[in-house]
Amino acid sequence: AQPRAPTARAAAATDEPLLLRAARGEKVERTPVWMMRQAGRHMQVYRDLVKTYPTFRERSEIPEAALEISLQPWRAYGVDGVILFSDILTPLPAMGVEFQISEGGAISIPPIRTEADLAKLKGAGEFDAETACPFVGEVLGKLREEVGNTATVLGFVGLPFTLASYLVEGKTGTTSGFAEVRKMREEQPELLHGILSKLADNIGAYACYQVDRGAQVIQVFDSWAGHLPKDQYETFAMPYQKQVIAAIKAKHPETPVIIYMAPDVHSKDGGFLDLLATTGCDCVSLDYTVDFGEIRASMPSDLALQGNLDPKLLRDGPLDEIKAATEKILQAGGHSKHIMNLGHGIEADTPEPHAKFFVDTVQNFRAS
Repeated sequence: AQPRAPTARAAAATDEPLLLRAARGEKVERTPVWMMRQAGRHMQVYRDLVKTYPTFRERSEIPEAALEISLQPWRAYGVDGVILFSDILTPLPAMGVEFQISEGGAISIPPIRTEADLAKLKGAGEFDAETACPFVGEVLGKLREEVGNTATVLGFVGLPFTLASYLVEGKTGTTSGFAEVRKMREEQPELLHGILSKLADNIGAYACYQVDRGAQVIQVFDSWAGHLPKDQYETFAMPYQKQVIAAIKAKHPETPVIIYMAPDVHSKDGGFLDLLATTGCDCVSLDYTVDFGEIRASMPSDLALQGNLDPKLLRDGPLDEIKAATEKILQAGGHSKHIMNLGHGIEADTPEPHAKFFVDTVQNFRAS
């Protein structure tokens, strides 16, 4: 058996873990830290597991593999958040949609582009996460047992517009500039709304299932919505973000929800942050294109923020620049309503000592 992370041997005396309390906006003794995509390719122990579990779906859907991978960064770095190793596409089979992910990251999905296709997509009352992806609940429950109060267990879901972009394109839309989604927005907007509505019902239920089975915080991702112009964003993305978050809050009002959107044509430089703040979330995760202190001053005071070190700086260093940039963000956060993270997922070629240095820097820092 591998040793537990150092934080487990010096568990806080509080009843609830640090990151959970920070996400709720409570006063905390220091700023918690984790990293988006922390479990995965940048770690040698993960790459070693690929030999045993050669496909992504095996690694994310075989419980013992997903559990081990989820715990690897906690054991190595002592992060304050442990996120389920999974994918935003994982619940699609529960909706009657199969998918494949190659080792290079290429995604293949039978596209949904007609009313007949939409009719086959399972909706409310038909979607059953417990039956279709029980491994998700099993891993979340075991993560809670493993980390106790030394870390917060996070679940996550993809939001409807981002998932719809995969379903309509049949692949990652970035390769075509989301051409099929754009065509549907212009020519068949009601069909797209039908897809989005079913997805919102299902993803709300899937997020609640994750909380029921052990997730203490849910992060919701609208990774591809940032390429939409504002009027299109307010029509096709934002209402469904709100619907999913409202579904989580209706069943689990005490569970914090973090929302993140990747920097894109219209969302970079803080383009949609004011709108994200109105979704009903508890915390907005900032990308790396904005200054944390400036955003903190302009956002609602009751809203927590997450982020936002540039993952390329974490990868490339040097260490003194990582430290300076990290501490600048931490000072602006002031240990109040702040979860330290990156402004995007960790780069796959990030040296592990850099990741460890970043986590240690955060955990040793005290705001002046």
